[in-house]
Amino acid sequence: MKLSEVHPKQKAIIKSIGDIGELKDRLMELGVLCGEPVQVVRIAPLGDPVEIRIGDEHLALRKEDAEKIEVEAISQLRKRERKGLS
Repeated sequence: MKLSEVHPKQKAIIKSIGDIGELKDRLMELGVLCGEPVQVVRIAPLGDPVEIRIGDEHLALRKEDAEKIEVEAISQLRKRERKGLS
């Protein structure tokens, strides 16, 4: 699932960061790394930007950039762990 598809207050784990140019390096400096938990705080009324929280940091991403970040919802991970599919 893409970060842009995560609902407010839902948590996910970052799986991969696609090609978002120079922004990728900046996001990595701010802690947006594969394996890190992320939470969508809120989405602007027209869907752009998306406010996320990683650790103690709050960031606003354009929807276009959030669509290039692949995540897995924590609820999906827990279901897989219960079934022994890790």
